Amino acid sequence: MRRNIRLTVSYDGTDYQGFQAQSHTDQTIQTQLEHAIYRLTGTKTSVIGSGRTDAGVHARGQVVNFYTDSSIPIERWALALNSLLPKDIVVTEAKAVSEDFHARKSARKKTYRYTINNRRFPDVLMRRYQYHVPVPLRLEPMEQALQLLVGEHDFTSFCSAKSTQASHVRTIYEARLAAEEDGVLHIYVTGNGFLYNMVRIIAGTIIEVGLGKRTVEDIRRLLELQDRTKSGITAPPHGLVLWEVFYDEE
Repeated sequence: MRRNIRLTVSYDGTDYQGFQAQSHTDQTIQTQLEHAIYRLTGTKTSVIGSGRTDAGVHARGQVVNFYTDSSIPIERWALALNSLLPKDIVVTEAKAVSEDFHARKSARKKTYRYTINNRRFPDVLMRRYQYHVPVPLRLEPMEQALQLLVGEHDFTSFCSAKSTQASHVRTIYEARLAAEEDGVLHIYVTGNGFLYNMVRIIAGTIIEVGLGKRTVEDIRRLLELQDRTKSGITAPPHGLVLWEVFYDEE
């Protein structure tokens, strides 16, 4: 009997060309998952992801689903797949879901986290997961600027010029800054959907506010201008993590 199986997957994206399968390489998260499922079941299947993380971007809670006729008990899937996957991709949960569950279309909101090392020196052990900004950042203006992004807006100024989406209107439910005692900062952004490079451009622009290169009011103007050329840098991918994906049943 065909089942629809949902996986929660964590991965270090450093050595991968993003989540989505590509014709010229096997070094994508989707391809590695599909290969592991094939080795386990002997049947080829397509994995559907909640979103496409870019090359070098990580995930704590990526969600995927796929259909299978395999009779392997659901409680064995995670351990079995982890024995076949590279060590930098880990399935943390597997569950049987309804036939109509779709990892992307059923998602109601997502949270991304961007991490900044604001100490004088980079942390060699965390260099794959933190963007090092050695100049002291002003946290209060950064927090104020993030609050201006909350709500429904046209985020054209905060997405790549390569975006092919018909509409750049998205809703941000929460945007906040969390500071650790050791000079590490996290930007958390939760929304109903994200455009190409959107969180990285938000992070890059908010960092510029922290550096004094932009004012809090500049963020309001950027939303009104709807012009990517007026906003900040696209922060490097290695600081970004797909943190969590939320569904109705949760």
